[in-house]
Amino acid sequence: MNTGEKDLNILLKSMKPILNDGEYVFYSTKDTDEIKSSDIISLFHEKEGISLILAKETADNLKLNYNYVASWITLEIHSSLEAVGLTAAFSKALSEENISCNVVAAFYHDHIFVAKEDAEKAMTILLAFLK
Repeated sequence: MNTGEKDLNILLKSMKPILNDGEYVFYSTKDTDEIKSSDIISLFHEKEGISLILAKETADNLKLNYNYVASWITLEIHSSLEAVGLTAAFSKALSEENISCNVVAAFYHDHIFVAKEDAEKAMTILLAFLK
C-alpha cells in the first residue's frame, strides 16, 4: 500500500490545493443519534464531547447551533502521515496573513478549514507554494 509522500519539498511544490464547494461548520455534541453518518465530514471524540464537521446546510436543516462557518480546502497530494513540516509550512504562511486554519490530516490528504471570508486569500497563499 502506498503510504504517501514524505519529502517536504515535493509536498509543498505538488500539494495542489482545491477549494471544495460549500460551507462547513464545527459542532460539538454528546451523541450523534440525530445525525446520519453519511452527513458527517469528520468526527473526533474528545473528553468534552464529540466534535463534528458538517456541511452548513446539514447543520441548518437539523437546527444545530454553531458559531464558525468555514471553507474546506483539500491538498490533493497523498501526504504520508509521517511527513514532517507540511502543516507547519502552510500554517505559518497563513498565519502571517492573519488567517486561522483548522487542519484535519486524513489517510490520503490534508484538509484545511479556514473562515469563509478568508478562503480566496488562503488559496492564493497556498498556490504560491507551487511556483
